[in-house]
Amino acid sequence: MSRPPYTSRRQQTDARQRRVSIRRNVVNLSLPVLLSSLFQRLVSIVDIFLVGGLGAAAIAATGLGQLLIFVTMTVFWGLATGTTVVIAHLWGGGHHQEARRAAFVAVIACAVMVVAASLLGWLFGTDLARFLGARDEVIGFADGYIRLVFLYFGFTAGLNVLSAIMHGRGDTRTPMEAIILVNILHVCLAWPLIYGKLGLPRLEVIGAAYAINFSEFCGFAYLLIQAWRRKHLKFGRPDGELFRRIWRVGYPVALERVAQQSGQLFYSKFIIGYGTAAYAAHQIGLSIESLSFMPGAGMGIAAATLMGQALGARKYKRAKISHREALRLAVLVMTVMALLFFFFPHFLIGLFTHDPAVIEKGCVFLRLVAFAQVPLAISFVYAGSLRGTGDTHYVFLVTLVSMWGIRVFLSYLAAEVLHLSLYMVWGVFLIDWLFRSVAFWWRYQRRDLHSVVL
Repeated sequence: MSRPPYTSRRQQTDARQRRVSIRRNVVNLSLPVLLSSLFQRLVSIVDIFLVGGLGAAAIAATGLGQLLIFVTMTVFWGLATGTTVVIAHLWGGGHHQEARRAAFVAVIACAVMVVAASLLGWLFGTDLARFLGARDEVIGFADGYIRLVFLYFGFTAGLNVLSAIMHGRGDTRTPMEAIILVNILHVCLAWPLIYGKLGLPRLEVIGAAYAINFSEFCGFAYLLIQAWRRKHLKFGRPDGELFRRIWRVGYPVALERVAQQSGQLFYSKFIIGYGTAAYAAHQIGLSIESLSFMPGAGMGIAAATLMGQALGARKYKRAKISHREALRLAVLVMTVMALLFFFFPHFLIGLFTHDPAVIEKGCVFLRLVAFAQVPLAISFVYAGSLRGTGDTHYVFLVTLVSMWGIRVFLSYLAAEVLHLSLYMVWGVFLIDWLFRSVAFWWRYQRRDLHSVVL
């Protein structure tokens, strides 16, 4: 006997309300993450923007220093992702004390790794910049910048790990507040330190490093105080089993970021071979493009958090709906960004430089980037959902194949073997992101959420 029609309508209404509720959760989680990522990236963008008045060599030097920091952050992003996923599962399952112990373990692990990373960056950062092909004019700016940002690297790493702890509990607002604080302080300090304004000495590129270090110290201190006040951490003897759970999820993410960032280093080496103007255009283009990463990255973190919490509570349908809503929002926002990049590249590049050669090359770069926006949105959200299930090893393998088997290899052929134009080398990243979006989609469709165990 069929159910009465009103029951079907009530079920449809309940399903619609559930989707609206989940969509609201996705927005509430992802919007602070989006703004946090945006403001975090703005620190680097502001530096590129401000040192632009010193010339293309200063832009290239600052970009190289930032690239080396990103490479070093690979291990810490692995730790941060493992922390977010494990805490989300524990918190969603009601194991709050265990989640607090996991947070403390993550902080201790971060502190130990910071010592080694800072020392290596201080000693070998400039040598690596030379290996990448930086010319003497660039090294003259880069040396002091690289040494300073690595000296205070612990604040950068600490910001990320404390933010990851809070993301796992569903608190994305507090990390956003910290990053806003970092940006306000950075803007207030960077311009006068670079150009010697307001009675401060003219330090040029090194002034940008001092501004980053001090502002990130303040942001780190704010998060640490909030973590203490809100009892995010449970101090005590570090739990080795919890660390193993975090690292089991996190180490493939670390390897993934190593594959991504080391591939970026070699990819940058091919770009530098086309001259300082080409690399300056590349760096400015990346700074602008990174703004479009923010919605996708925010939705990806929201998907990982909601997926982890839903699976921890054994709410499998809610997990799937969370993924769909995050994907829908990411595609919508990044499509808008694609239109901006395609139709207004001259305006965007012109905000950073007046060098006609840099503007000409940068406009081509942004128009190419426009076609990558939807594949990027798909990749971010599907990868985030897969990480939320603990399937970080597959994400690593796809990143490894796409970065080294596609981007680096094809760029090498285009630049070093066939001697094709700069624009052909840039175009390779489109193939890279298309491959990733298809590979992540394929894996998610075959993932059995009921079998997930961390």
